[in-house]
Amino acid sequence: MHSSTFLAFPLLLLLSACGANHSATTEDANSAADAAVTTSGEPMLQGSGDWTNLLADNNLDAWHSYNQDEPGSAWKIDEEGVLYLDTSNKGEHGVEGGGDLVTDESFENYELELEWKIGECGNSGIIYNIVESDDLDYPWLTGPEMQILDNSCHPDAEIVTHRAGDLYDMITGEPENVRPAGEWNRVRLVVTDGRVEQWQNGERLLTYNNTGPEWEAMIADSKFKDFERFGKSTSGKIGLQDHGDPVWFRNIRIRELDTK
Repeated sequence: MHSSTFLAFPLLLLLSACGANHSATTEDANSAADAAVTTSGEPMLQGSGDWTNLLADNNLDAWHSYNQDEPGSAWKIDEEGVLYLDTSNKGEHGVEGGGDLVTDESFENYELELEWKIGECGNSGIIYNIVESDDLDYPWLTGPEMQILDNSCHPDAEIVTHRAGDLYDMITGEPENVRPAGEWNRVRLVVTDGRVEQWQNGERLLTYNNTGPEWEAMIADSKFKDFERFGKSTSGKIGLQDHGDPVWFRNIRIRELDTK
């Protein structure tokens, strides 16, 4: 819930002269105290490195399917440089040639930007801080997920913390500003020494620390409570989820951040 404060006229003039900005903060009542706050504004940290295009030259050279050597054949890039999951060969056990797509490289202290759109009633996600391992079948066994969803008709939308922009099954993102299925949404993900910001369409939806007792309490209250390696890393690979539904990504880029 956003709150506003009415100030006396002279004070308003003073604040205006000083260039003060109005901001709103919210706590997710279903998460541990102080674990997440939603705030509008810009990231505090500045990039220290150049942007790296993760779809450079319209290819998937920077990616592979999780626990595989190469990207699955269902992940394709069109003539405009848009990455998409071709679900035309979807069978009983998922999309043939699909699977979750992950970066070859691991990242620490970074800013990720991308755009996504989802098919009607579709589901996907952006998973990050993934620790890839042969003995773990899925990236979400280690990495948290920023949910991608058609909130209008996917069944997951009925569950708090399962809607687009949420930290999946853990924190509700506010405000809810997702665009309809088939329209592009802009994401910014800022990860610095265990502090995470999830942004969508120009607004910061949530902030949390993925270390410490509050984080452990959130895990214990989620579907990830039995996965002992979930959420243990403050760095790792980036993943794009194959949930069996059509999904598109473009303008995926990443850069290192100066945390000093």
